[in-house]
Amino acid sequence: MEKIRLSKLMSEQGLCSRREADSYIERGWVLVDGQPVTELGTRIYPTQCITLNRAAQTQQQARVTILLHKPIGYVSGQAEDGHQPAVALISAASHFSGDTSTQRYSPMQLKGLAPAGRLDIDSTGLLVLTQDGRIAKLLIGENSTIDKEYLVRVQGKLGPDGLARLNHGLSLDGQKLKPAKVSWQNEDQLRFILREGKKRQIRRMCELVGLKVTGLKRVRIGQVKLGDLPAGQWRYLRPDERF
Repeated sequence: MEKIRLSKLMSEQGLCSRREADSYIERGWVLVDGQPVTELGTRIYPTQCITLNRAAQTQQQARVTILLHKPIGYVSGQAEDGHQPAVALISAASHFSGDTSTQRYSPMQLKGLAPAGRLDIDSTGLLVLTQDGRIAKLLIGENSTIDKEYLVRVQGKLGPDGLARLNHGLSLDGQKLKPAKVSWQNEDQLRFILREGKKRQIRRMCELVGLKVTGLKRVRIGQVKLGDLPAGQWRYLRPDERF
């Protein structure tokens, strides 16, 4: 059996991100078979037991994950072309009054807060921002199986095989898309469920079958729903919620 880098194993096991793993190792917060490991680059067998000490667990519990109803006109990540990033909306004033979380807002929660996935500038709906590398990996990691649900208003006429092609049969950038679940919600609105997130994927898929998207809203990520969260407001991910 081949030894594997400890930080890689920790990431694969969902304990934390690789960057966090290196930080924990340097601080002596990682135990392998009950013994602390402090040397970066250490390799161990996959069968060995990895645990985090209480300090690492406490730090992880203090990290926040925020659910934002992103309005049109904001970019998901870094500011670009004069448009503000979604994180600029996170403040005490925009905290949803219906949030049932016991967490209290602090400007310190903005440090390291990053979007776990994208939502185009002209799209609205649920955007996850997190300080927790485990959640980021779960949602946008290479092997993520978390699906996302969108309501999409369209114009145009769909051909007889158009819906079937949207479900499975389209390619973007020379690559076949993973199977999707696409159905009519009403006469001018489609419901998309995807397990991948290429740039402007839904808009480009619709163009390929002769439709133009006039409105796009993400309403669910995994088991977490947008619900009644107003546009421009946010709330904390509750301890009982799982993606």
